[in-house]
Amino acid sequence: MSAPEHLKYTASHEWVRREADGTVSVGITEHAQAQLGDVVFVGNPEPGRRVQQGEECGVIESVKAAGDIHAPVSGEIVAANAELPDAPEKINEQPYAAWMFRIRPDDPSQIDALLDAADYLKSVES
Repeated sequence: MSAPEHLKYTASHEWVRREADGTVSVGITEHAQAQLGDVVFVGNPEPGRRVQQGEECGVIESVKAAGDIHAPVSGEIVAANAELPDAPEKINEQPYAAWMFRIRPDDPSQIDALLDAADYLKSVES
């Protein structure tokens, strides 16, 4: 299992990548994808929606299970990956490339408080 070092992670298995424009991209980790199996549906939050850190804001379904996606930081949803509704398998193929949505954080310091790669890997291995 991998967890790229340039990303941050949540205990609920979302990854977070800082973008140059100040937003963050959000997706699910390789561990979460492996637990779900073949992804068949992605329900992203609508752009313009405001979310609080930890709030359920999306859903992902596989042939085995369904799970909620949580906002890793508080802020405004500014984009949803328009490719995923028609091609959810992209999450299976490359979970760290297939971002689900982007948030403009209210407080960027919330990102710093998320897990780094080493701490995330320890949490899933225990």
